[in-house]
Amino acid sequence: MIEINELVKRLMEKQPIVANTGRQATVEGFKEAVDRGNVFIKFTETKGGTELNVRLDKQHSDFSAADYAGKTGVVKVGGELTLNYEKVRLHAEVDLATLTGTGWLEYIEPAEEWRKKQMS
Repeated sequence: MIEINELVKRLMEKQPIVANTGRQATVEGFKEAVDRGNVFIKFTETKGGTELNVRLDKQHSDFSAADYAGKTGVVKVGGELTLNYEKVRLHAEVDLATLTGTGWLEYIEPAEEWRKKQMS
């Protein structure tokens, strides 16, 4: 049986998120991040929050409803990353009017196992 990291388990539950925190916390900053293919998503319900840098995966993202100029629409953000030695996929829905929404992690496998597969 696989022992999943406690933080990863907690983030596997759908919960509130904020997109593109910090200095780039604007719709324009979010669009720039999307254009670069890398966004920040912060889970707000952990102690101090958990901010993840996510490389976007086009198969798990959808920006077709985005109206960046009007600052409206809900977009889907998805991508894989490693968190606490676990390979996970982030799923998030972000409302462009507020840059908030909901997100969760999908467990893939221990990062070490994933690395072995990539090397072979």
